[in-house]
Amino acid sequence: MKEVLIVYYSQTGQLFDILSNVASTLKGDQVNITYHKIEPKQGYDFPWQAEKFYDVFPESFLQITQELHPPTADVLGKKYDLVILGYQVWYLTPSRPIVSFLKSEEGKKLLANTPVVTLVACRNMWIQAQEKMKRLLLAAKAELKGHIAMVDRHGNNISVITIQHWMMSGKKDRFLGIFPKPGVSDTDIAQASKFGAPIRKALLSNDYARLQEALLQLDAVRVNPYLVQADERGNVLFSKWANLIIKKGGPGDPKRLKWIGLFKYYLLFAIWVIAPIVFIVFLLTYLPMSRKRKRDRNYYSSVALNES
Repeated sequence: MKEVLIVYYSQTGQLFDILSNVASTLKGDQVNITYHKIEPKQGYDFPWQAEKFYDVFPESFLQITQELHPPTADVLGKKYDLVILGYQVWYLTPSRPIVSFLKSEEGKKLLANTPVVTLVACRNMWIQAQEKMKRLLLAAKAELKGHIAMVDRHGNNISVITIQHWMMSGKKDRFLGIFPKPGVSDTDIAQASKFGAPIRKALLSNDYARLQEALLQLDAVRVNPYLVQADERGNVLFSKWANLIIKKGGPGDPKRLKWIGLFKYYLLFAIWVIAPIVFIVFLLTYLPMSRKRKRDRNYYSSVALNES
C-alpha cells in the first residue's frame, strides 16, 4: 500500500477543492491518502479586514515563521511515499502558514527524503513563489518531482479587482454583476482531476523521472513571460518595503500601520501605473529577448532549481 500525504493551508476552500479533485483519480487500490490541514495558532479571519490584509505583508514576504498546531500523531506516525503540497501565494511568496510548516521540525520530518508534488492556486504571479518553495523543500531535504499551477486566467487588472472583492467580502461571485468570478475557474477546478492519473502512475512505479513532462502535457503549467518579468521586479521592490516596515514594530503597531498605509498606496500605484510601463518595456524588447523567454519558459515549467 502506497501512503500519500496531502498538506495544505486554505482560507476559502478553493485549494482544498482542487486537491480533492486531484485525489479523486489518485486514490484507489494500493493508494491510501491522508490529509493534513495546516492550522496556525493565531489564525487569519476570512473575509479579510483591509488593514490586516496589508499588515501581514512584511512577515509573509520575509518568510518569518509563526506557531502552528502540530500535526496529529496519526499523521506523524506514518512514512509517506509521496507528499502533495498545496499552497497559496501571499505577496509573491508562499503563504506564511505554509512557510512555517516547511521550516518546522514536524514538517521537515514528514518531508525528508520524500518525493513531493507542489500545487499552487493563486491569482497569477507564482513564478518567484515557486522558486522560494524549491529552496524551502531543498532545505527540508525533500525531493521535488512535480508542479501544478492553477491560476485565474483573466487579465491582470481584471483579476486585481475581482480578487480584492473576494478577499474583502468573502463572496466568490461576479463583482457588480459584470466582472468574471474571481480565482481559479470552476471548470479548471473540476478538471484538476486529470492530474491524478500521471501522479498515480509515477507513485505506483516509484518512477518520477517523467512525471513533470506528463503533467505539462495536461497543461499543468503555463509560463507568461511578461509576468516572469513583473514578478522579478516586484520581488526587488517588495524586499525594500518589507525590510523597511519590519523595523517599525510588530503587527498592529500604530507607527508600523502608517507605513503599511503608504505601502498600500504604493501597491495600487505599482499595479495601475508601474505594471503597464513594465508591459510596454516587455513589448519593446519582445524580439531581442526571445531566447531568454524560451529559456525562462523551459526552466520555470520544470522542477529544476537554479542555485546560481
